[in-house]
Order: sequence, then structure tokens, then C-alpha cells
Amino acid sequence: MHAVVLHAFGPAENLSYESVEDPVPGEGEVRIAVKAAGVHLIETLLRTGATIGPPVPELPAVFGGEVAGVVEAVGPGVDGSWIGRRVVTGRSRPGGYAELSVASVESLHAVPGELRFEEAVAMIVTGTTTMALIDLAAPTADDVILVNSAAGGIGRLLVQHARNLGARVVGAAGGPAKVAKVQAPAVDYDVPGWSAQVGEVSLVFDGVGGSRGREAFSLLAPGGRHIVYGNASREEAEGPTPEEVKARDITSIYAIERILGWPGGLRGLEERALEAAAAGRLSPEIHAFPLAEAAAAHAALESRATTGKVVLIP
Repeated sequence: MHAVVLHAFGPAENLSYESVEDPVPGEGEVRIAVKAAGVHLIETLLRTGATIGPPVPELPAVFGGEVAGVVEAVGPGVDGSWIGRRVVTGRSRPGGYAELSVASVESLHAVPGELRFEEAVAMIVTGTTTMALIDLAAPTADDVILVNSAAGGIGRLLVQHARNLGARVVGAAGGPAKVAKVQAPAVDYDVPGWSAQVGEVSLVFDGVGGSRGREAFSLLAPGGRHIVYGNASREEAEGPTPEEVKARDITSIYAIERILGWPGGLRGLEERALEAAAAGRLSPEIHAFPLAEAAAAHAALESRATTGKVVLIP
């Protein structure tokens, strides 16, 4: 099979599209013919060898745990009826940047209804994270909501959910092209003074961090909620101090820490995310690249030139 392999830490061009041996499913595992694989910003950091929380991968490495495709083989102890089924998982090995990948049968979800593989792989982690953010923030129709990084994969889903509730929502994104992608009234947070166009809000979802995240926090009314889920800007963190949070009676949550320790695990959130997409309540935008162009996908993510969920198509 073909896969994208990293042999040395460094720039995006170190990702090499090459032939490798087919993975073999072990006990309790299946092999998936990959139709779509998700790409994460965090993988662009791991590619450089950065120590950022997740362990630095051993080289050579194939990145990407999120895959959707068709089961083509099963390992010992797995019912043969899985063969031919459309599935999605967020935990494949050795990685999803490949034509074939292996995953535990316990991690699989059937791709529901007519959901496309690209949509399913977008929802299995990005959609799951969105479900968790919604649970943490508990938005209502009475909220005024600011979504930072609103043209990204999670941001677009949060905007859709807010609109479904009937809440007033404003999206903030960087540059005219991204602002045009936001499915709500939007502002360009690369333009100085952008926050004056937004006004006071009761809830901030912040996926950009840095100075833009700090400016978003300043818009919160007393008693508001501040949900941080990313730092796409890669700027030094400028989060609020405990004293600022207390003085304004704001609930400030760094969501990724909560999600990693989610009570009962993530499977329930994964099911909800897939069902929401299948029912049409949430519709992920896909920014697709051919598998052979994984290096270009990484470069585009790093330069913040993508919108929606970045997906590789073998």
C-alpha cells in the first residue's frame, strides 16, 4: 500500500508518500480500506518533534488516527460479518495517512445513513470535540455568542449549533476569504479594533488564543462563560488571570483538559456527533487534499490557509 511516512522531524516536505507493507490486523482488530483520513493542527507540531503534551512519535511514523472507510479484513476473534461494512474510527494504527489502516473493532462506529466518508471522519474527533464544548458551555437561545476561529472545523459546527438554537452568534476569523466562509454575521479579527464591531457577549468559544483570544475575553459580560479549545494563532498564551475571572464572575474552562478526562469516555459523544451530521443538524465543511499531497495539507494548516476540516483522500 501507499502511506505518508515521516523519517525525520522537520518541515512539511519531510512527509514522504511511499510504498510500505500492508498492516496486519491483530486479535480483535479489523483492517480498513481508507476512504478519508483526518488531519489535525497538532500533527503539524508533532511532525517537528515538538514536545507539546502527546508523546513525540518514534520514527519512521505514519500520522493520523481518524479514518473512515470499508472493512476489508478481520483479525482473530472478529466476526467476519464486519467485512464490507462502512466504518469510522478516531483510533487507527499505525496511522490514517495511508491506503490501509488497522483499528480495534471496539473503536468502530458504523457510518450512519448516507453520510459521506469525508463527513464521518470530520465528525469522529472534530464533531466529538464540538459536542463536548456544547455540553461544557450549555448555550441557550438567550445567549449572545462569539465564536473565534469560526471558519475552522470546530468553529463552523459551533456556529451552526448556535443558529439552530436561535441564539445571536457572531463569528470571528482571519482575512476576508475566511470571513466569507462563516455562516453568520462575521468580523475579521486580523483588523485592529475588530472587537468593537461585536459588542458585549455572554459566551465565548475561543479556538485561536493569543491576543485575539484575549480581546474576545474582554467582551464577556459579568457572569459570562469563556470556553477555550485551541490556540490556532500559536501565539504566547494571554489567558485571563484568576483575579479577572473572579472579579467578573466568569466561568473560564480550558476544554481540552476536560475532554481528555471525559466521564465515561468519548464514545457517547462520538455517537451524538455522527447522528447530528446524519440528521443534517450539523454539516462539516471539508477541505480535501489527495493523500499524496499530505505535505501540502500540513503546510496549508500551518499557514492558516484552510477552512473547515482538513481531510486526506487516498
